[in-house]
Amino acid sequence: MALRRRCQLAVNLPNSITLIRICSIPLFIWILSSNHFSSLHGAKELVASAIFIAASMTDGIDGYLARKRDQITTMGILLDPMADKLLIAAAFVTLVQFNPSLVPAWIAVIIIGREFLVSGLRSIAASGGFTIEASDLGKLKMVVQIVSVVAVILDHRWKEWPIYGNFVLPIHWIAYAAIWFVVCVSLISAVDYFAAFWSKIDRRVSKRRRRAFVLSRRRKPQRTAAATDPDVAPSA
Repeated sequence: MALRRRCQLAVNLPNSITLIRICSIPLFIWILSSNHFSSLHGAKELVASAIFIAASMTDGIDGYLARKRDQITTMGILLDPMADKLLIAAAFVTLVQFNPSLVPAWIAVIIIGREFLVSGLRSIAASGGFTIEASDLGKLKMVVQIVSVVAVILDHRWKEWPIYGNFVLPIHWIAYAAIWFVVCVSLISAVDYFAAFWSKIDRRVSKRRRRAFVLSRRRKPQRTAAATDPDVAPSA
């Protein structure tokens, strides 16, 4: 009963939503990679885009529910960033095969490599006893990544999307601009995270060195001759 109760507390509603996001990744890859859906009328692109948008939206939902219901757990803290990185990595790796004209392999390497770099820096920071908060660039990057992935998927079937009358949505140019924007923001945010990490490490090292210097400057108390000579009787 105690183990069952512990599992129910760990897998609460926010964590269940995060797990659903992780489970949607194989479905997303299968839709884009298989021939069960046709691109003739855009069914494959529309279904894959809908799944990716729904999975991306759960990122904000699970965090909101965890804070509102006071259900922030260690499992959720570990799963939430991992689910985000798995979703983005899976999307860009699949897009290298699905639409290589817009997402060549080197772009996927930069974007995924940035995710690994930030995860590594945060792990080292956590082991050192401090945290690196998400920057505004990182949040902007996530939004642009969602736009770029959806635009690249739709670009596989439609270069332009008619809206009303002679007005069209230039999907190809939106995808092209969004991909390059993601690359630039990924590089800039990686440098920003590394600078924040290095400044904290540098301050901590400087503090340790200063503390060691102060301690080394303290003189040891001198023992008197009476205390050191066993033949001298202590005075009353």
